[in-house]
Amino acid sequence: MMDFYKYHALGNDYIIIDPNKTDIYINKENVETICSRNTGLGSDGILYGPIFNDGKINLRIFNPDGSEAEKSGNGIRMFSKYLGDVGYIKERTFSISTAGGEVSVEIINLKDGLIKVDMGLTTFQSDLIPVAGERRKVIREPIKVGDESLEVTCISIGNPHCVIPLTNISQERVLQLGPKIENHPIFPNRINLQLLQVLDRYNIQIEIWERGAGYTMASGSSSCAAASVAYELGLVEREVKVHMPGGEIDIDIKPSGRVYMTGVSNAVAEGMFLQEFKSILMGKS
Repeated sequence: MMDFYKYHALGNDYIIIDPNKTDIYINKENVETICSRNTGLGSDGILYGPIFNDGKINLRIFNPDGSEAEKSGNGIRMFSKYLGDVGYIKERTFSISTAGGEVSVEIINLKDGLIKVDMGLTTFQSDLIPVAGERRKVIREPIKVGDESLEVTCISIGNPHCVIPLTNISQERVLQLGPKIENHPIFPNRINLQLLQVLDRYNIQIEIWERGAGYTMASGSSSCAAASVAYELGLVEREVKVHMPGGEIDIDIKPSGRVYMTGVSNAVAEGMFLQEFKSILMGKS
């Protein structure tokens, strides 16, 4: 019986809190405390589950600022590996229910952590992302960010993304734009940002700023969003390798618009919170 398990996917790290194995209570304050890199365990978020309900495996996903995310591609892969590692699932294919919808998972190689996820259908419709204003497809749309005008394409794959194609991208550029885009008034629920550089018809590179988390080395849903936008704009083919500072993810965009993501995840640690730290968490419950 452990209080936590830590996994990472291409440097994007999450703490798994399994309610079937610990009495740690999860709320905004406790998520922030656990995720703190200076006074807690440190992570890019918390995966809370499995929650078994009506025969389904349910997962709640929290950002390090305590807000709840609809979906996380890397998080789903990490959580899927955890389910296999501890024996919750024996079959290679199964489904996980998230706030952003149900996803189908295929474990290609559990030992190596190679997992394929059906991330669902994408949409460019403004009211479904959401983006403020009249209902429309948000494709190549100009927005003002400070003194700068940028062309953005926005998409939802169960969670919202803003993609900006550029000739050259960098960590410095996404750190500069990330907070401004995330909290731009045109995005009522905030948004994830990807700076996109097309390398060729089968490869793209992205830099990522995640809503509620900040700069991220890799992201599964961001990879799906950026590849889908690049395909919509006619810049790439349906099968795309997404390169990020943390590593690579393979994306397959079907004619229906359904997006499949394949990548690795790895186990890092498992353990118990010491009583002193547990007392802090209990005091914030």
